[in-house]
Amino acid sequence: MADRKQPHQVQVHGLRGQQQLGPSASKVLTVLTMLPVAGGLLALAGITLVGTLIGLTVTTPLFILFSPVLVPAALLIGFAVTSFSASGALGLTGFRSLSWVASYVQEATRTMPESLDQAKRRMQDMAGYVGQRTKEVGQEIQRKAHEGK
Repeated sequence: MADRKQPHQVQVHGLRGQQQLGPSASKVLTVLTMLPVAGGLLALAGITLVGTLIGLTVTTPLFILFSPVLVPAALLIGFAVTSFSASGALGLTGFRSLSWVASYVQEATRTMPESLDQAKRRMQDMAGYVGQRTKEVGQEIQRKAHEGK
């Protein structure tokens, strides 16, 4: 167990074959380079937090003083945005409905001449049948009138 490596220790062989314990030079340089960057970012985060707290401290009394004006104004703006959104949605729905009706009418007029031709032929056939039947009934009435004399 004595030949086992200890955790977090790296064995580095030097130029002469000697073993060195500890981090490599590149790792040390990386840590030394990143330390100021991390410190600077942490300082910026702290400054931002302090600025936010100061701004909140200054504006809270203003919000409380002007809340009788700000709350109705915020509600009015919210209702206006909702109304404009609903108006746009209903307008779009109406436009889509009119578009559907227009395409339906256009499709109906495209197939209507065929339907009209069929109806015209049926009316001609029916008129011919009624004319023929009327002629037959008229002849039958004349025949019965001649027999009755």
